[in-house]
Amino acid sequence: MIIKKAQYMYGFALHEQYKPLELPEIAVAGKSNVGKSSFINMLTNIGKLAKVGQTPGKTRMINVFLINEDFTLMDLPGYGYAKVSDQEKMRFSRLIEDYLNQSGGLRHVFLLLDIRHSPTQEDKTMLNWLNFYRVPYSIIATKADKLSRAQINKRTMELSREVGIIASEIYPVSSTTRLGKERVLEKLDEILAKDMFQGEEE
Repeated sequence: MIIKKAQYMYGFALHEQYKPLELPEIAVAGKSNVGKSSFINMLTNIGKLAKVGQTPGKTRMINVFLINEDFTLMDLPGYGYAKVSDQEKMRFSRLIEDYLNQSGGLRHVFLLLDIRHSPTQEDKTMLNWLNFYRVPYSIIATKADKLSRAQINKRTMELSREVGIIASEIYPVSSTTRLGKERVLEKLDEILAKDMFQGEEE
């Protein structure tokens, strides 16, 4: 896949404000400091498409990006930021779970985990939701530039065991060096091709 066009469409803080574009949706989820904005910007080749905040926890809603006019990237609120109030955390949680449960367009989730660390309790909650609602997902293992190639391979296998997903569905990436970008774009092609094939069958 070559991403030639990407634009911000809108954001919604409540599920009632969700306005589906009748296109396949790929969601990006993860902790507030895991590098979601940097990942989206790297993928789309637009440096400031998703704002990279100096402070974690800036994404307070689900932000919708139209890609190539073919599908939408759904940037989910970052979770696990300690300075957010309990009430706000509950709102984030309800917004994300309602979206995972009720979106008719959601085809796949890219769950971002820091490759250097084991999944947190919040990550495990997200994994439980994905499995419960039977949403297909892949792991984007961010900040891979911080490790050597041997360490990346080792952590990929460890994450495979920790998360319970096959190693081929774990994509080590670096927004700094662009490591892994092509593999992720190929995965996007695979997801959308499968969606198109199923649509033709119907």
